[in-house]
Order: sequence, then structure tokens, then C-alpha cells
Amino acid sequence: MVTGSDGQLGREIKKHSHKLAGCEFSFIDIDDLDLQNPSSIHDYFNSKKIDYLINCAGYTAVDKAEEEEDKALIINADALAHIIENIRGHGTRLIHISTDYVFDGKGQVPYTEDFPTHPESAYGRSKLAGEKICLSYEQGMIIRTSWLYSSHGHNFVKSILKKGREQDVLKVVDDQFGTPTFAGHLAQAILSIIHSVEQEKKQFIPGIFHYTNEGSCTWFEFATKIKSIASLPCSIVPVKSTEYILPAKRPAYSILSKEKIINYYDLHIPQWEEGLKICLDELKDLSKLISG
Repeated sequence: MVTGSDGQLGREIKKHSHKLAGCEFSFIDIDDLDLQNPSSIHDYFNSKKIDYLINCAGYTAVDKAEEEEDKALIINADALAHIIENIRGHGTRLIHISTDYVFDGKGQVPYTEDFPTHPESAYGRSKLAGEKICLSYEQGMIIRTSWLYSSHGHNFVKSILKKGREQDVLKVVDDQFGTPTFAGHLAQAILSIIHSVEQEKKQFIPGIFHYTNEGSCTWFEFATKIKSIASLPCSIVPVKSTEYILPAKRPAYSILSKEKIINYYDLHIPQWEEGLKICLDELKDLSKLISG
């Protein structure tokens, strides 16, 4: 079962789900399950036998969470507790998606899974609360990721494409470091982990793992690469974070170490530029379909 199936990652899992032979998938989103309603969660999960639950659902409005921290906590933490309450004892393996925002961004080397967390935003605090709940479940795996994007939904890539065609000059911060992660690559990694457990008899390891694409950059460098590949007519100017104030504080450094997930599950992780090219090709094809 995949929750949050209409989101960026959920859609990509659905797209690649045929690669996991012999598995029957159930994709659900807010129309099927209200995560703010405990009785709805109980009614939905009570009668179902689920081998794997991939929890892509979540409150992801980073800036709005500063005003709605209670709502973010209900969706990102409380709902997960109710889900676990209903799957516990049934052998369900839980894969829960988390974020680099659980760190304060003051590090200088890639964060390992056991590095102390210290979120500085309401969104980060709500996701960390969800992590703690997931870790209380004996079959709970957390996969932290960062700078997620795809050809669907709202994300940095689509924002730069839109603004880059509408505005002559874009200002983008150049003092925040991280790794853009193509949702399609993360989706395939998750399915690969399940395949290795089911078909290759590798052990399902509860606990925290990190997954992003390989490499790193600043938001400015990311935007510049988008401009280059998409041949945008705008100019992109680097600015400091202090010149671009947002309600939620972003980590200045959020590069994640992927050594653990590579070693445990023998994953090949593509460079971030590879994912960007795939995404931009998909968006080009989508625009052709719409204009056609």
C-alpha cells in the first residue's frame, strides 16, 4: 500500500510499480483516507492485510507550517501513530519518508543517520516527531531525502521553469548546500529494496536510512543547470539567504551520507544531473501533450 499516492513520490512509485513482479499494489490519497481523522484511519486499516506500507503522505507546506504547526504535527506524526496502532501485530513492514529538515544545517560534512537532529522549522519538528513514532515500531524503516522534485506537483524545478519564462532576472540563494533528488530515482530505490527483501532474501532492516541523488550543489547552481538544459532566456543572479527571507528557516547545509543504504541494499545511485535531465524531458513531453 502506498499512501500519498497523488504526491510527487507516490506518483513515481505508481509509474514504476510494474517492475516489482508478483506484487499487488493499492494506491491511496486524501480522497480515500483522512489522516486528520483517527477513526477514518482505524476503519481503513482495520480490515486490510498489508505486507508493505510505503508512507509518502505528509504535510509538506514548509512555510505555511510556521502558522499551522498543530496541523503539521497531526498529519506528520499523530496520523502515523494511529496507522502503526492498526498495523502492529500483522507483520506489516513500514517504509516512512522523512526529510533533511530534521537537521539544523550547521554541519560541514554529509550527515550520517545517527547525527544528532535539531530542526529549526515547524515542518522539521513535525517530521522529527513522525520519525520518533516510526522508530517505536519494530518493523519501521525511515528514508530521509532532500530537495525532492518531479514532473508533477509544486517544486523548485517547475517554479524555475515558469519564472524563467516570465521574468528577465531570477534571484536564487547561493549559500544553501544540498542534493536535488529526482522522485523517480527514489521510487525505484524503494522498490529495489522491497525486491531485494522478497526475491533475494535480504534482511529488512528497521531504522533510519538516507537517500538522495549523488553529488551536491547550491540552489543557485541547481537553477543555473535548469536554465542551461531548458534554454531559459532569463538571467539568474546569486544572492545570500539574508536577502531572501522566508517564514521557515532552511538548513544551510543538508547533504546526506548515503553509505549505509548503498552498503545494505547494494543500490546504484545516479548523479543529480541525470535525474534533472529525465524530469525536464518528461515536462517537455507533457507540454507537447497539453499543447497538442
